[in-house]
Amino acid sequence: MTTTRKVCIHGHYYQPPRVDPWLRELLPEGSAAPGLNWNQRILEESYAPLAWARRRDAQGRITDLVNCYAWTSFNFGPTLLSWLEQADPACYARILDADRQSLERWGHGNALAQCYHHIIMPLASPLDKEVQLAWTVADFQARYRREPEGLWLSEAAVDTPTLEAVAQAGFRFVVLAPRQARAVADLDGANQYDVDESTLDIREPYAAALPSGRELAVFFYHGPISQAVAFERLLEDGGRYFQRINQAADRGLLCVATDGETYGHHFSFGEMALAYVLEQIRQGRDELELTNFAAYLADNPPTRRILLHEPSSWSCVHGVERWRSDCGCADGGHPDWHQRWRGPLREALHRNKLRVDEHFFAVGRDCFTDPRQALLDYGRVLANGVSRSEFFDQHVVPGLDPDQRATAFNLLAMQEWAMCSLASCAWFFDEISRVEPLNAMAYALRSMELARSTGADDCSPDFVRIMAAAESNIPGKGSGKGSGADLWRTHVLPRSMDLASWTLLGLFMDGEDGDGPVAIRDYGRPIQRNWLGAQLVLEPEWESEPKAKLDDSEVRGRGRLTWPDTGATETFSWRWKPEQAGRSFGVVTVKTSEGAEHSCSVTDLAWNRRELVSLSWSESRTRVWWEGQLRFARSALDHFQGYQEDQHRPIREDVWLLHLPALAWADLVLGQAADDQEEFHSFLRTNWRPLREFDIRLTGHLLELLSSERPGWAAVGRILDRTAVLGLPLNLWAVENRLWELCREHPEATELAHKLGILPEPGASGATGGPG
Repeated sequence: MTTTRKVCIHGHYYQPPRVDPWLRELLPEGSAAPGLNWNQRILEESYAPLAWARRRDAQGRITDLVNCYAWTSFNFGPTLLSWLEQADPACYARILDADRQSLERWGHGNALAQCYHHIIMPLASPLDKEVQLAWTVADFQARYRREPEGLWLSEAAVDTPTLEAVAQAGFRFVVLAPRQARAVADLDGANQYDVDESTLDIREPYAAALPSGRELAVFFYHGPISQAVAFERLLEDGGRYFQRINQAADRGLLCVATDGETYGHHFSFGEMALAYVLEQIRQGRDELELTNFAAYLADNPPTRRILLHEPSSWSCVHGVERWRSDCGCADGGHPDWHQRWRGPLREALHRNKLRVDEHFFAVGRDCFTDPRQALLDYGRVLANGVSRSEFFDQHVVPGLDPDQRATAFNLLAMQEWAMCSLASCAWFFDEISRVEPLNAMAYALRSMELARSTGADDCSPDFVRIMAAAESNIPGKGSGKGSGADLWRTHVLPRSMDLASWTLLGLFMDGEDGDGPVAIRDYGRPIQRNWLGAQLVLEPEWESEPKAKLDDSEVRGRGRLTWPDTGATETFSWRWKPEQAGRSFGVVTVKTSEGAEHSCSVTDLAWNRRELVSLSWSESRTRVWWEGQLRFARSALDHFQGYQEDQHRPIREDVWLLHLPALAWADLVLGQAADDQEEFHSFLRTNWRPLREFDIRLTGHLLELLSSERPGWAAVGRILDRTAVLGLPLNLWAVENRLWELCREHPEATELAHKLGILPEPGASGATGGPG
């Protein structure tokens, strides 16, 4: 039995499902502006800063870059990690490496698993419990290359059937809130007595009271400190955060658990406060010692049994009513709003899932040797732990033709999106017209489409009938009475994709010049667009001399849409015609191989897809703008003349202001000198405003110089010297991270790091997380 004062700080990292179920990619989210979407915004504010948390001295110089994940317990939602793996491979690698380091240090990894789609497990069917846990294990194994030991339950929602399913899936422990405890007893059930969150001893793990006799440990976090971190601004002072931990720690284990987004997203620079606390404990201050749950459990098996309030959760004092009724728990700052819409939304999505299950097993018995086992193993496909061909060999009935094989995978995707629609976030907040409930309905819509494509009847009329009783708090929301049925028609159905909308997206998201149909008309150049969910090829009908065969108003061609999940392909013809002269958008009409016609304009698309088109256009124009800036920079400072007597601003200052990025590039990167350098620098400093695009371009240039086999140390050094002289507020965060990592092996990197105010100690990089 351990008698030292052990500390475990846990972060729960999760975002609601945001992937578009047709494109299988994240689309823009207006509420995240100026960020692209909430995942990207919180990555920059929280997930990445925690992987490279700064420790600074009194002069503001960086003395350490701490990989906080290497010293804290954490769980990441599988759907979030799937996105992060593609969006920021370096941050993703730091997270995986943190688990590896903790495994080497303590014999047990820091990473916990999390229910795959963050569904409320006490409200899930036995099938969904089993599938969610199977997919969770598969995802964890594929990423961390080991078996998971602990599980973070969605919203810590629990009851005995949930714990039985968790234990049966092979997990060793879960983590709950102290107010979920009802009573404590000896392991044999004797000497039982009631407890509450103020009397429960949270310093030890308990054995869950499971009728099956299976073993599962339960940890409890420290409620008051966790509350203070999450909601009471404790992160404003790392020293005060440490003192709270120091005062509360005693014999046994002290656990602090919050949403990981608390560090950096909810509270700016919260990751720095956490890094300070971790450093104090790592240095052995006041005889505190860091650990994780699994390592502590290995040395301290439960000696008492815990009985729980059932069902219960950490975020609803009414049990799990927050996810099915108007219980009074809401998060949105609108005390006069109701949440009566939760009940109809739960009923509609639940009934859709029941129909999906029935259809899956009815049709699946002709596709799979064992439909249930195929569904359980599908998580390995989603985690890229097994190829689709290997999965086919293991589970699909031999001799299926291509259409039947496509049906098999569409049945699995149908189940995937139906379960995704049940993610807890759809009910958590205060209004049905928020993005989370709308996303849940969109996932249900996609599951219905896949069900119909595999032979099911259309169940959407029943879904809409139920949703008509779901009232919005915003009058007229959805262009009707403000019901869930109105939102379905106005905000959900437009998200569905047909060949015309795929074609329109392909035309206007052309990555090279953004001209879409114009590029085909003028050059006869085919367009190919690859999304994770579909691959589109658009070709002109002519093979040579395209201009001679076109008029000025219409473009025609052939198209091919391929679904990577199934390999199925649809071919069609298409034509585009401007709506009116001078407009860049127009109408796309598609004719299928069966002769059916569909038309679509940009205004028919859902808002986030229209924004996707606009972003694609603006990105192509930004590339053109930047190329112009680079051309301007080549000779810019030859023409920036020194000032005459009593002159304090350049002539035609308005023109020079248009080209501030080019002027800065000419100075910093090209090393040009103006006629009077000090006057030029003064002009830049006076007029410069932080420009994200410039920071990205300069960071990319520096990282490219540092990434080759023979890094351009001298070139980087000259740029950093000029950066220091000019003194603009530039964000070179990623360059700082890279130089810190290079310092372990390259003396030249240490010299450059000093130019950025980084003071690495020998071996420090390895001690705090190593390269990412």
